[in-house]
Amino acid sequence: MRRFLVGCTVILVLIWVDPLAAQNEIPSPEKQIVAAVSPAPAEMKNGATVLGYDQNGDLVTLREGTNELICIADDPNVDRFHVACYFKEMEPFMERGRELRAEGLSREEVMAIRKQEIESGELSWPDKPMALYSLSGSDSGYDYSRDQLNSASPLYVVYVPYATEENTGIATKPASEGAPWLMNPGEPWAHIMISTGRTLGEESSDE
Repeated sequence: MRRFLVGCTVILVLIWVDPLAAQNEIPSPEKQIVAAVSPAPAEMKNGATVLGYDQNGDLVTLREGTNELICIADDPNVDRFHVACYFKEMEPFMERGRELRAEGLSREEVMAIRKQEIESGELSWPDKPMALYSLSGSDSGYDYSRDQLNSASPLYVVYVPYATEENTGIATKPASEGAPWLMNPGEPWAHIMISTGRTLGEESSDE
């Protein structure tokens, strides 16, 4: 169950980041790109758009892509490793969240505003399945000097807007480790969580 709770946190980090955390050293754009695309399927890595951080700590576009994924680099303001890649049509939702957080709003306020804007048509949110791939670990989970994972856990998510247990048959709690389950049922951002229970990287093992 601990791994499933970690998975929930992975999704929420795309929605909320502590603005008071101390900024760490920012890797070069090239190294951020390699790390940012690491959760993506192999055939989609090279064509993904990558968002990352300049030396002032501002989020910028590091690479314009040619496919359907946007990958976001590890945030230097957060003392852990987390990167994610998601379907490009989710970006207005993600960008709006960043804007609202910058205004100092709480996670609950951010979600409430985005829900109202989605339902009013002001904020774009496609009514179809959309994928997100992520990797999370400790602050030492990725070695930028060697461009490789030390230890990080993958989480895969499929957004199914407004999905419920009743209209999908997907349980709202994990039946067992690795089983898919539905988080935030009935919400615009309802999504299927898929955690493998594995840790990837040089320091991990299959035991």
